[in-house]
Amino acid sequence: MRTALWALLVVTGAGAAFSGVLSYRELFGSAAAACPSPGAPGTVLGYPACIYGFFVFLIALAISISGLLFGGTPQR
Repeated sequence: MRTALWALLVVTGAGAAFSGVLSYRELFGSAAAACPSPGAPGTVLGYPACIYGFFVFLIALAISISGLLFGGTPQR
């Protein structure tokens, strides 16, 4: 179980970093002027999809960290 949580921690950490960089570039980077306007095709509720992915990765990262910290000892 702990091995799976460590694997989840690594994958979600990398995913959060990657989607965080993409979100930053979409919202604040030099490409922000080229982004579609809110509600345009390629957006979800007015925001680029990478922002939603970032928050999903953050939630999964928090779950894996809490599982590692507070999971206790496995019962056999």
